[in-house]
Amino acid sequence: MKILLIGANGTVGSAVAKELAQRHEVVAIGRTSGEFQVDISDSASIRKLFERTGKFDALVCAAGSVTFAALEQMTEESFALGLQNKLMGQVNLLLIGREYANDGASFTFTSGILNRDPILSGASAALVNGAIDAFVRAAAIELPRGLRVNSVSPTVLEEAMDVYAPYFRGFKPVSGADVALAYAKSVEGLQTGQTYIVG
Repeated sequence: MKILLIGANGTVGSAVAKELAQRHEVVAIGRTSGEFQVDISDSASIRKLFERTGKFDALVCAAGSVTFAALEQMTEESFALGLQNKLMGQVNLLLIGREYANDGASFTFTSGILNRDPILSGASAALVNGAIDAFVRAAAIELPRGLRVNSVSPTVLEEAMDVYAPYFRGFKPVSGADVALAYAKSVEGLQTGQTYIVG
């Protein structure tokens, strides 16, 4: 398969690349790195990406930004980052990408644990993650041509604990390799409308 991997240089993305590149052609895509670049918050940038990459069999997005701040400090603009980037960025990858996807292609998006198990300063992430999982369930029943869409919802990764440990006290981290298996299940399996929870 030809797999477009957005966020290929990140903690999750690099683990997914390592897993899938053993069996498939993985096209590494990042905001500033990789074979191609894309700003997922900009639909024109997304369309330009697909025009350059051409047809594909699977798309994985392991990218997306949200604001982490105490709710009392959050404003409408603070929420706009997550809504425009992580949420609508992934929605637009499907809306635009379906035109370039081969029959039977899959889309795998990334949400996260915080809509199920919130933390301080995580209201934006919780909102966006919940919306992504809900979108996947709804979009799956309407996609044509055998197209599939799933999300992966991991807890904090072991490889990221040096940065995120203060925010995730009491959480049991999982390895990037374990998280990558959920993406492989989505890409290489047959299910659609699923959220694969890891951790």
